[in-house]
Amino acid sequence: MSDRQQQHVFFVSESTGITAETFGNSLLTQFPGIEFERHYLPFTNTIEKAETLIRELGDISWNTGRKPLVFATMPDPKIDAMLAAAPCHYYEIFERFLPALAEDLGATPSRSSGHAHGVVDSGHYEKRIDTVNYALNHDDAISLKNLDEADVIVIGVSRSGKTPTALYLALHYGLRAANYPLTDDDFERGRLPEAIERNIDKVVAITIDPERLCQIRGKRRPGSRYASLDNCYRETEAARRIFRRYRLTPLDSTDSSVEELAAAIMKQRGFRPG
Repeated sequence: MSDRQQQHVFFVSESTGITAETFGNSLLTQFPGIEFERHYLPFTNTIEKAETLIRELGDISWNTGRKPLVFATMPDPKIDAMLAAAPCHYYEIFERFLPALAEDLGATPSRSSGHAHGVVDSGHYEKRIDTVNYALNHDDAISLKNLDEADVIVIGVSRSGKTPTALYLALHYGLRAANYPLTDDDFERGRLPEAIERNIDKVVAITIDPERLCQIRGKRRPGSRYASLDNCYRETEAARRIFRRYRLTPLDSTDSSVEELAAAIMKQRGFRPG
């Protein structure tokens, strides 16, 4: 498979899909030469939803000549069997490990849904909900209030991966993560808003290759100035000037998964998973 060819990957679950996404993406990082087109399908919990997914898998397989990869957590035996027979390479994560684990433990697994992220500690659960709400309320400069309460503030140009990374930090690590998109106003001033400057010790900068940024923006707004390669070069260079002004060492999201970028932020900021 050449570097230019895309391999479609689906993360499917009857619940949130966090387990399938985390496990699948961890495996995909071992294949850096392949460009993956990721699709996330949580709450695939009815026959109708499964049938819609199978039709999409068939279309992709037919149009590309390559079967999509499907990482799933699917305890429903009917939907599991449907996906296993679909035109895809199917990896049901629990089924790959549960039989051997059950044999080693001498116990029978429950095979019930929703336990991977069940509420074990109500205090822990409430904290995670609070951090997710904080990330949502401070996404893409919705609000610059209460940034002093943030654990980390992720900045970078639009579509450089700030939002999913902030949400991942909130959901998986319990961090209050705000994110801020750099705009033309920031570039003209050559500096960050005052609310962020006051919390510069919490800021993590994200950079991205202009050509990759052009591809990402082109899918969202094809043919626009926003997505043009010239504009992507202009914005990423202007962002680097701001990073240099504040002596920020940017992390590169060009070829990084959300998990890798979040881990790099944890390391740069000196956080330990709790």
